[in-house]
Amino acid sequence: MTRALLILILIAGLAHPAPAAEWGNIEPGVTTIEQVRDLYGRPSRESTATVDAYDTRKWIYERSQAPEGLVRLTVDFGLLTPGGYKAAVVRLVTLEPKPLIFVRKTMVDGWGLPDREGIMEGLPTFIYQAGLFVMFQKDGESAVRLIFSIPQPAPAGRASPRAVPPKK
Repeated sequence: MTRALLILILIAGLAHPAPAAEWGNIEPGVTTIEQVRDLYGRPSRESTATVDAYDTRKWIYERSQAPEGLVRLTVDFGLLTPGGYKAAVVRLVTLEPKPLIFVRKTMVDGWGLPDREGIMEGLPTFIYQAGLFVMFQKDGESAVRLIFSIPQPAPAGRASPRAVPPKK
């Protein structure tokens, strides 16, 4: 491959925004309410709320309607974009997995090392700029909540250091 062609491919790749972290064919900022209904059917419960003067919707799939391996799947709709408010677009996808479904090693194998690690609500967390936030049990091994969103920028004035390797 010529050097000019390689440079052209790299430039073309930079012109596209980074995709959001996605799960179960639901990508925040892209997937619509109709697509979620086609994938998972009607939710177990549904609620609406007004957030910053925008109407939002939440669908909850639980018990037998939750996908295999999950206690609950929650999908939040309503996303404010530079192009305006998109009421029918997925804003967040929250998974509450059964124990040992998403362990630390699975997260690193599937999504790579997190961009940041921390503690929230007393629980160890992984944060990925691609739009994934993971909370683990106190021992840091089994995930209790995964939240998928649109890609998140690095904190202002800080580069995004890669995390240390996971515990073995």
